[in-house]
Amino acid sequence: MDRVSRREFLIAGASIGGGLLLGWYFDARPRGVAAAAKATPSAFAPNAFIRIGRDGRVTVIMGQVEMGQGTYTSLPMLLAEELEVGLDQVQVEHAPPDDKLYGNPIFGFQATGGSTSVKGLYEPLRRAGAAARSMLVIAAAQTWNVDAVSCRAQKGVVTHTPTGRTLAYGALADQAAKLPVPTQVTLKDPKDFTLIGTPAKRLDTPSKVNGTARFGIDVRLPGLKIATVAASPVLGGKVAGLDDRKAKVIKGVRQIVRLDDAVAVVADHMWAAKQGLAALAIRWDDGPNATLSTGDIVQGLAAAAQVPGVVARKEGDAAAAIAGAARTIEAVYEVPFLAHAAMEPMNCTVHVRSDGCEVWTGSQILSRARATAADVTGLPLEKVVVHNHLLGGGFGRRLEVDYVTQAVRIAKQVDGPVKVVWTREEDVQHDVYRPYYYDRLAAGVDACGRPIVWTHRLVGPSIFARWAPPAFKDGIDPDAVDGAAQLLYDIPAIRVEYVRHEEPVLNTGFWRGVGVTHNMFVIESFIDELAAAAKQDPVAYRRALLGKSPRGRAVLDLAAQAAGWSQPLPAGSGRGVALMYSGWDTYVAQVAEVAVSESGDVRVHRIVCAVDCGTVVNPDTVKAQIEGGVVFGIGGALYGEVTLKNGRVEQSNFHDVRVLRMNETPAIEVHLVRNGEPPGGIGEPGTAVTAPALTNAVFAATGKRIRKLPLERQLRSA
Repeated sequence: MDRVSRREFLIAGASIGGGLLLGWYFDARPRGVAAAAKATPSAFAPNAFIRIGRDGRVTVIMGQVEMGQGTYTSLPMLLAEELEVGLDQVQVEHAPPDDKLYGNPIFGFQATGGSTSVKGLYEPLRRAGAAARSMLVIAAAQTWNVDAVSCRAQKGVVTHTPTGRTLAYGALADQAAKLPVPTQVTLKDPKDFTLIGTPAKRLDTPSKVNGTARFGIDVRLPGLKIATVAASPVLGGKVAGLDDRKAKVIKGVRQIVRLDDAVAVVADHMWAAKQGLAALAIRWDDGPNATLSTGDIVQGLAAAAQVPGVVARKEGDAAAAIAGAARTIEAVYEVPFLAHAAMEPMNCTVHVRSDGCEVWTGSQILSRARATAADVTGLPLEKVVVHNHLLGGGFGRRLEVDYVTQAVRIAKQVDGPVKVVWTREEDVQHDVYRPYYYDRLAAGVDACGRPIVWTHRLVGPSIFARWAPPAFKDGIDPDAVDGAAQLLYDIPAIRVEYVRHEEPVLNTGFWRGVGVTHNMFVIESFIDELAAAAKQDPVAYRRALLGKSPRGRAVLDLAAQAAGWSQPLPAGSGRGVALMYSGWDTYVAQVAEVAVSESGDVRVHRIVCAVDCGTVVNPDTVKAQIEGGVVFGIGGALYGEVTLKNGRVEQSNFHDVRVLRMNETPAIEVHLVRNGEPPGGIGEPGTAVTAPALTNAVFAATGKRIRKLPLERQLRSA
């Protein structure tokens, strides 16, 4: 028997139009506050509603968003498993913005990111389904005047076992809505799962294939105007002057909106808006960042790396161990700024009226989108309505609301609804980038080459200090040190330090696993350096250091075996291995097989991944997430780079923000480890482990050690 916790409450009632409405409350506040609020029912609100209609359809109003990761299939599977309905009976609706009703259980507020959706909702959604199932069974038993124990639920139908009588859920919904919610629910034993752990076709695929799926950029409203925008090319710059005479005469251009740091052209359609924007003569005051370049940023990071940081992990006496080591190996690693370049460019549709504001967009953090609209308009929150849509890629970019803020500022000056769409150039040059990091590492090894001490000083900005200040504690950004603080290897003395160093030139944020994408490259590359210095096989070297991590050792062994690690390769080819573990509670080992030409071109032929993410909900989704993460990671590792000159981002579109092409995509194999561990995150691990596997493979092929990305640029400059 699984008890509903003190901080989670289930309620039931009649839904509008009849049927059963079941809500699951999640209270993210401190327990003392929660206890004080129990006497005020209005202070509590459901996190996810389950609506069962008289037609038997089950609707989940989902606070998490779908951006291609399969959330709108995996989460309904959890509910359907315990509710005893087929997945084909479940549909999903976007939730409105409300932190209290739809707060992510891990974050405590409404957000989709950090690979937390299945991890956070695995038990709550199952409990909600089990409670609904129990109530429907009781409703049927009361209808027949029999003991509920003699009834069973299956495929949306309750059956009285002795007599074979049946009632569909839809017929029971009204009666079930009158019942009290059970204080205890029995969750299925995993051995009895019929959905969880089985491959399921994604519920959002048909609409994406037939064109009926609605993304933010698809919004169509009566009287809608289209706007595109040019913001200051230098962060902190302002509009100094504007000549809009040529733009105004272009057919279809309706209005020029000038803000302090941007100019928008409002038109009947995108082409007219884009032509009008090109015809504008804007003079910019670049402000204090006008002369800064990438070199200036690196110089600042390198200087900061000379100063001890805040200790994120400490075991043993690192200084004494270094002094007593047979040999010390040191290295400096760097990773560049990276853009997201999501397939759907940033967009937001807004209608500002005197009595309210309505917003249509695709956001990973809907409640903040609502809050910024209220702030810009001066309206109370209850006067702002935000409609969310499918996201054409997020990767952390849509965890920001800058594009919403800007669109509302523009819409305040436009009569009627206006859709603001960024061009690809605007998107690339005004992104919220993965930070530039600079790392100093040192390891002391014994006479056999085994590390006895590990020191890692990582330098970069704090995303959490800006994005979620309460999470930035005691000088530590938990994301910046993610993966570094959880170092898996058995090393007697470990010291990991974090030096927060902010640079004013670019906005930085999340990029499909920020700290881990950086730290895994650094850690797994340096471990490979230690193996090479010891003249030992990289897989065997790692395996010997994993005595305290059987799950890490298991994925390493599986990946090496599946990849044929010991089999010979032609000259100019090599295999590289990397192992990942972080706060996602997921273990991934990857073996990359590459060929390197004499000119430094890298061709990735094969990627083999072994994944232990605990309980697997939908294996098809897990494999797809790893595959997508690997493709994303290869592009970032080989080509990904954003550089600055005179305060301006030099890249602008896919010609110089290279992504992996279809003909360049390697064969990708994903092998899943099945166990009963709680679910871990899966959206980002595939990306995080890819860069070091590639650079280690390049070393095996060429003998060249890559300590700075992007990989191909370093090879050609070596």
